[in-house]
Amino acid sequence: MPKISFLDPEGVRHEVHTDNGVTVMEAAVDNDIPGIVAECGGACACATCHAYIGDQWLAKLPEMEDMEDAMLDSALDRQANSRLTCQIAMTDELDGIEVVVAHNEG
Repeated sequence: MPKISFLDPEGVRHEVHTDNGVTVMEAAVDNDIPGIVAECGGACACATCHAYIGDQWLAKLPEMEDMEDAMLDSALDRQANSRLTCQIAMTDELDGIEVVVAHNEG
């Protein structure tokens, strides 16, 4: 069962375990991680699950699709390591991924 290490907007670390195939956003919502709002429920239509992915993990992620890229354009403080957590499905290869939750609440 892969582990995700979240750092919430207040600087508190949360470590959660989840099943393969579950998105990082779903794992955050299921574990009440502060800052992952997920207004659209994972449809890649809002950017309220925006987070920064640890640089060492970026190459292991699936390539960003055009819809995600467009949604991130509306996110506050987009950075080179910005991703929508609803677009990252957990796998054994992502075990231990580090996710810094962006400020997603106005």
